[in-house]
Amino acid sequence: MKTPNIVVMGVAGCGKSSLGQALAAALSSAYIEGDRFHPPENIARMQAGIALTDADRAGWLAQLAAQLAKARAEQQAVVLACSALKQRYRDTLRSGDPDLLLVHLKGDKAVIAERMAARDAHFMPTSLLDSQFADLEPPEAQRENVITLDVSQPLSTLLQHSLQQIAQRQSQA
Repeated sequence: MKTPNIVVMGVAGCGKSSLGQALAAALSSAYIEGDRFHPPENIARMQAGIALTDADRAGWLAQLAAQLAKARAEQQAVVLACSALKQRYRDTLRSGDPDLLLVHLKGDKAVIAERMAARDAHFMPTSLLDSQFADLEPPEAQRENVITLDVSQPLSTLLQHSLQQIAQRQSQA
């Protein structure tokens, strides 16, 4: 069975990009940084400490769904780092690939805030973390194809657990 397209999701600062890049490398998949698809207006809003609305995110999510659809059509596995906070956002992404596998990075707000405060050169301020947690609708295993991981673990452990879960799912298919 081929490697599924994967969305590494969670609130800002949870480690989506780090795990997404590591997963893509380990799986010989392409990596897509979802933040690169935000229009300048969205980035300006976030830099100003203004949380994005569903309307602000709609075009961005549609572009990411199109990237997933293209990868699926070309039979190219991709790993996408994208917050995908709400069920309807994930539904939009699944319109590009109904067989998406989600890797949800779940963590304590204090741990994530500390990580956000320590990172350089990112447009998302720590002040928006509360709005991220307010918007988060965690995926449910009964409804969505999801692996949930605890971000308090080191990246190497998160990668190992992800790869084990993916291999297990592939062997059961």
